[in-house]
Amino acid sequence: MALTGRTALLAALGSLPVGILAPSWTGMLAVNAPLSLAILCDYALAAPVRTLRFTRSGDTSVRLGDVATVDLMVTNPSGRRLRADVRDAWPPSSWLPGAEQSASRHKVTVPAGERRRLTTVLRPTRRGDRRPERITVRSYGPLGLAARQGHHKVPWTVRVLPPFTSRKHLPSRLARLRELDGRTSVLIRGQGTEFDSLRDYVPGDDTRSIDWRATARRTTVAVRTWRPERDRHILIVLDTGRTSAGRVGDVPRLDAAMDAALLLGALASRAGDRVGLLAYDRRIRAQVVGRSAGDVLPAMVNAFAPLEPELVETDARGLSAAALTNAPRRSLIVLLTSLDAAPVEEGLLPVLPQLTQRHTVLVASVADPHIERMKATRGSVEGVYDAAAATQAQSQRNRAAEQLQRHGVTVVDATPEKIAPALADAYLALKAAGRL
Repeated sequence: MALTGRTALLAALGSLPVGILAPSWTGMLAVNAPLSLAILCDYALAAPVRTLRFTRSGDTSVRLGDVATVDLMVTNPSGRRLRADVRDAWPPSSWLPGAEQSASRHKVTVPAGERRRLTTVLRPTRRGDRRPERITVRSYGPLGLAARQGHHKVPWTVRVLPPFTSRKHLPSRLARLRELDGRTSVLIRGQGTEFDSLRDYVPGDDTRSIDWRATARRTTVAVRTWRPERDRHILIVLDTGRTSAGRVGDVPRLDAAMDAALLLGALASRAGDRVGLLAYDRRIRAQVVGRSAGDVLPAMVNAFAPLEPELVETDARGLSAAALTNAPRRSLIVLLTSLDAAPVEEGLLPVLPQLTQRHTVLVASVADPHIERMKATRGSVEGVYDAAAATQAQSQRNRAAEQLQRHGVTVVDATPEKIAPALADAYLALKAAGRL
């Protein structure tokens, strides 16, 4: 039996002369028979908690930063009216700080044999799956002097998806892709472009694109126009090892890499290319293969939702083997990893020839904007040391990038805000150059 604050006040007022000698509220109630009888009657008339039935409905997924609503249906099968406080408990990351108190607690009245709907509004602050903990019900009697209390478990899952903030860059990149499809390719490589149509020669066109047979049948010089090949294979490899756990700016490196991968996946699938995904550290953490153009982006978003960095050193040989297994024919392998000197020199460089022998490789890394701010620091001894440390760190990244470029790798190194559009631009540049 749970006593309410009203009961405690009445007990104190009703037994004040002898309450000083009573060791507890139980003793105070024992000397006040009318109040004790009222409490027992109130408790007996409170609706039972154990027989209540609960069902859930509502959102099962939500983008990080958006709002999800989960409905809780309370059915009262007993013959007594339910007057209750209900707490629908979820993990702390299901709400903004300070919002849990008002969002998870409900007052409800359910007549005998009826049901009512309670709505819990969630605003998650982290990616992943959010599951409710338990429902706590405190059922009051008609006088509000005593209450029954119990718990129920009602399973439900809300998957919090990545926000995909870089989608704002997609329309401009799609416009560039359409422009790329319609213009003549300057570098005629055969394997990287496919024939589109014939048009009249314009001064400045590459003479190698002149179609002499078509010209012989016409009164003007005809040139071939080319468009980037479609149905190429793009494999996005996400390094989920320890280096992806560091925070860069306001977000973890892994989240910024995910956002860039989503923009590239959306752009490449709209370009007619086949997109695959692999997340790896010492084993495969997520994988998307064999999806159609319309399904690849939802599959990537769903695969990214529960993905978290692993505090282990990435197995570069295992990553290379997994990438080669998932890219059996000539592909563009996009590796989102760190450009720190040690992981590149000791891990990536030794296995790089295996990847570049058959595939085009692009390495993208999330740079720390704080490094640039530190490089500009002056005016104090600490500032000079900060600038020197930042300059050294940047030179090490530049040296790692140069080593990769000497192996024919395209390198993208940009801050979290710029990494997604920079990666999309690098993909379009490779397509325009006929390297896909």
